[in-house]
Amino acid sequence: MWTTNYEQTTTASASAVWGALTKLHSGTSIGPNSDSFELHGPFAVGTTLTITPQGQEPMQSTIVALVTDTTYADRTVFGDLELTFRHDLTPAPGGGTTVTHTLFIDGPGSDEVGPALGPQISGDFPVAMAELLSAAENPSE
Repeated sequence: MWTTNYEQTTTASASAVWGALTKLHSGTSIGPNSDSFELHGPFAVGTTLTITPQGQEPMQSTIVALVTDTTYADRTVFGDLELTFRHDLTPAPGGGTTVTHTLFIDGPGSDEVGPALGPQISGDFPVAMAELLSAAENPSE
């Protein structure tokens, strides 16, 4: 298995971050650089969604973890590999929320392909996180 993560802290509450995350993964754009999401059922574990990253072809993913105000994860099968994208929300010291966006690449050869493939996939994590936290901090916009 290969993994990488990107972490940032916001003044927004976990429920505000969760609201922005739910909005995005339910199909509402939260910024000009947002990937496109189309949910095929309820926002629940086991539901599939179509994700279209900026400038790329659509791919199918399945929600694999969902704990309100705490954890969201979806998994995409890419050949023999499984790509799991996970957001973990934790209380920040002094208030606010720390959000960790993690990519797990698992499957045959993941240790070999991860170092090349992973940074290509996770390269937009800082931009995506900035849009997510901006939407959480300014929910009326």
